[in-house]
Amino acid sequence: MSKLAPQDKFLDLSDYGRTPGKLLANRLKNTRFTPIHVTLLFGLCGLIAIYFILKNQYYLAGIFIVLKSIIDAADGELARIKNTPSYTGRYLDSVFDIVLNFLFLTAIWYVSTTPFWITLLAFFCIQLQGTLYNYYYVILRNRSVGGDKTSKIFEDKTPKALAGETQKSVDILHLIYTIVYGGFDKIIHALDSDAYKRKTFPNWFMTFVSLYGLGFQLLLIALMLSLNYIEHISSFFIGYSVFIFILIGIRKWFFKA
Repeated sequence: MSKLAPQDKFLDLSDYGRTPGKLLANRLKNTRFTPIHVTLLFGLCGLIAIYFILKNQYYLAGIFIVLKSIIDAADGELARIKNTPSYTGRYLDSVFDIVLNFLFLTAIWYVSTTPFWITLLAFFCIQLQGTLYNYYYVILRNRSVGGDKTSKIFEDKTPKALAGETQKSVDILHLIYTIVYGGFDKIIHALDSDAYKRKTFPNWFMTFVSLYGLGFQLLLIALMLSLNYIEHISSFFIGYSVFIFILIGIRKWFFKA
């Protein structure tokens, strides 16, 4: 199953890992590897990247951050190839993402002169940016005919476990998910509460929104690490948040619900 119907597909600048991710998933489709195993693998890549940041090996850290993005795309692809959708995998993936984002920025703070409050603000901004992207993207996926509906616009109710997973694991991971993401979801929904009423968004608009996708955010971090701009990473992402209000303004003005 594709995430989007053909007419709703757009150039997703954050999804550069999709093609190699599909290749990896196809290599694993006849093995005992599950999407959860792949999720654990991208978590390991993230931890290796953090190790290289702490060792001041920024170029290698950047490589593993990009590799993490590629493998991150592979778990969902493997679930679609094997036809094994899973709320457990969906929530675990998201929890890993937010934990790794915090650890990336904390490692950068540790080896740089960035004040810790700037690091915390940058983390808040990165998560808010990613939430805006996910909000619009999940709306599009849920409105798209034939699109993937594993992700919900509002994650306020624990979903019923799918085949191959237990309700207990779904309950626990959903609770963790709502704790770590719930505040960001509420902020974005408050800023653009009518967006979910729209049936679709123009492809060009979604391409601009994808500048806030996690993959593109990590690519920017990897590039800045490779160029030894480590002192500017946190402050950059704080300033980068100005586009949140620009994108919401465009949505409200030109694409009213």
